[in-house]
Amino acid sequence: MLRRMRLNVAVFAALLILSAMGMGLVRWALLESAQYTGTALSRSYAAEELSNLTVYETLLSFGAVSVEQMLEEGSGAQRLSAWMEIYVQHLETVLGSGVVDPYLVLEGGVVVAANPWEGDADYDVRSTPWYQSALEGDGAVIFTNVYTDAIYNRPVITAAQLCGGSGAVLAFDVFPENLRFRLEAPGLSRTGSFFLCDRQGKLIYKQTAMEWSDEQVQSYLDTLIDCINAGQLEDSDDTVTDLDGVERTVYYTWMENGWLSIVTVPYSEVLEGFGRVTVAFSLIMGAFLLVLGVLTWRDVRVSTRMERTNETVRVLGNSYYALYRVDYGQSSYEMIKGSDYVRGRIPPTGGYEELLHTIGEVIEPEAYEEFVENFSPENIRQLVARRVRDFGGDFRRRFGETYRWVNVRVLFDESLAPGEVVLCFREVEEEKQRQLQEHKLLQDTLEVAQKNEAAKQTFFSSMSHDMRTPLNAIIGLSELAGQNARGMPRVQEYLDKIRVSSRQLLGLINDILDMSRMEQGQVTLNNSRLDLRACVEECAEPFRVQAQTEGKTLELSFDLRQVWVEADGFRIQQILNNLLSNAFKFTERGDRVALEVRQMDQGEYAKYQFVVADTGIGMSPEFLPHLFETYSRELRFSAKRAAGTGLGMPITKNLVAQMNGEITVNSRPGEGSTFTVVLPFARAEQEEEHQPAKPAAETVSLEGRHVLLAEDNEINMELATEILSMNGVKVTQAWNGREAVEQFQASEPFAFDAILMDMQMPEMDGCEAARRIRAMHRPDAGQVPILAVTANAFAEDIAATTAAGMNAHISKPIDFALLCRTLSSLMDKH
Repeated sequence: MLRRMRLNVAVFAALLILSAMGMGLVRWALLESAQYTGTALSRSYAAEELSNLTVYETLLSFGAVSVEQMLEEGSGAQRLSAWMEIYVQHLETVLGSGVVDPYLVLEGGVVVAANPWEGDADYDVRSTPWYQSALEGDGAVIFTNVYTDAIYNRPVITAAQLCGGSGAVLAFDVFPENLRFRLEAPGLSRTGSFFLCDRQGKLIYKQTAMEWSDEQVQSYLDTLIDCINAGQLEDSDDTVTDLDGVERTVYYTWMENGWLSIVTVPYSEVLEGFGRVTVAFSLIMGAFLLVLGVLTWRDVRVSTRMERTNETVRVLGNSYYALYRVDYGQSSYEMIKGSDYVRGRIPPTGGYEELLHTIGEVIEPEAYEEFVENFSPENIRQLVARRVRDFGGDFRRRFGETYRWVNVRVLFDESLAPGEVVLCFREVEEEKQRQLQEHKLLQDTLEVAQKNEAAKQTFFSSMSHDMRTPLNAIIGLSELAGQNARGMPRVQEYLDKIRVSSRQLLGLINDILDMSRMEQGQVTLNNSRLDLRACVEECAEPFRVQAQTEGKTLELSFDLRQVWVEADGFRIQQILNNLLSNAFKFTERGDRVALEVRQMDQGEYAKYQFVVADTGIGMSPEFLPHLFETYSRELRFSAKRAAGTGLGMPITKNLVAQMNGEITVNSRPGEGSTFTVVLPFARAEQEEEHQPAKPAAETVSLEGRHVLLAEDNEINMELATEILSMNGVKVTQAWNGREAVEQFQASEPFAFDAILMDMQMPEMDGCEAARRIRAMHRPDAGQVPILAVTANAFAEDIAATTAAGMNAHISKPIDFALLCRTLSSLMDKH
């Protein structure tokens, strides 16, 4: 068994490895995408913050120019103070009240402030770093790091600018909490965080859902910045752990003024949010493409021909190596961008036929005529008339001494001039080779799948044969033993249990084979005219006996107006048999099982409801959604362990679906289960009430008949010989197909009344033996009845025996009563 499983284990291991590699690649791609997105997000925030700071720079520059003008005019401190009051009003109009604290430091150190300081009188503002930076800035606006203000003893940021050549410095003191950041954090999740730090790593602004104190946030940022400076957060899978123990990815951007924009996202969210990122990215790209299309349409409408040409080259130049504006009405072209070959042979404008001829010189000969036909002015006119906006295909074009794949497109849009389209060419060699490889891979995969399916079918066929062959011996020998065990009640009891167990095993085998047929779509319905009431009663009859034996109650009720229908009686009984078997299987002595059949409506096609209800142990709510899954069984604790394959309900549901019906179930633990099946049936004509009575069935007699039995299994040969001999049949044994052919050929004509032929035998199988017998030149070769008596029970096996010339097919385990009836019928007929 291990040797047989080596290939399967190897394939399974290979699949596991490939799956693991695939998951690793997906994870890597996800992290790379998240790093790119997060870095772009931090850059976006950085750009937005710089844009917000521009407001302060603009207001400060405006004030500095005014101060410079007043100082050049000789204005004194009083006028500057008055100007400062007006300037503050302008600032409050733009920024709001109390957002900034403006003041002016004159060259001599005199401070003109909107809000006079009440701090240290000895404080020399000219010694502050921001003042020195403003002097060194040569008129540029400078922003300080966050520092503790000497007057207010609070964190503050100072923006300052030198007022021209006057030596005066105009400054704003801005508390970080008053900075006018309009950050809406697009793309930042609820659990993500954004931090803005100055050049020394001090926190300026934060947006986070984490409830940390400012000291904790600053400590966390110090750790982040140390990792950033050490290069520990460069890779996409680098992470840090925050103060709550959450592992986070970090994306950052250094701003032009030295500030640092940091975005952090929980690592688990990066891996979980791939679907949302994909959807968001698709929406963004869709909106981008829509906006781009609208802008392109507008620009083409209002631009000159040169502007349109430049735009076309700019949009398409990187993708296409050749681009032409074609006027199919005038049969002319304008070369926007041409290949080296075409530019060297025709002018930038000219007749379209000349362009087609020149392009055709490098197209592979096999595609030339098709190319000219599809891209002729007449065909382009038809495409435009049908509003085909994008038309084209692939062909091979010569580049130097080699041929490579090229894609050609005709693009139409209303924004173009009337009668114009765009003809463009793009090299797609790599893409085409990849498509060809993928096509080859799909073909190979299909071939493998077909081989696997054939192997599976062969396996099930062999399994059917291998299991039915010993079952035939077990059932047959137990029946023979039972006939010879009279007067030995204990032995008879044991043999009865063997027969019951064998029949149960046969039912399990049939379930497995039925499921195999259903998976392959080989189950067909054989509808015929039948009495629905009689069909249901026939199915329920064995369960009446079972109910009496097990001390249970079986109730059967009908509410039918049309009992004659067109339906497959075998499949109806199979459905009801599965439902009733389950009901009896999961009920105890004293429980009740009810079968109700009701006609729901009337007409040519009517619906019939079959309800099977029991008062047994029921099913748990957790199991109900899995009831119809293959191999699914209720595993909760119970005093009774039910045997089975778990295929009865899937087979039932499949049959109901094939009959265009539906099945539902209601169940509660300890209260029982109710299965409801609704099936539509076509109405059939009712049989005449008065019909001549059928003659009683004649007793089957095989006395004096001579049968050739071909069987390679010793036990089955002995069993069949014994039972046939008990019925007065003379049996000639053949142990394989070749021996059967030789014995028939050596016999006198009509010496054998019938031939029983196994299918799988050594040296020559049964089908080949049957064909050779039928081909013999003797009077009985085409008439002698040949019965396939075999463990091969599939529909294709029956078809094979019929094609080989056999008259009937008896499946193992052999129903010897059926075999004798069939033999008698065929021998009497011939």
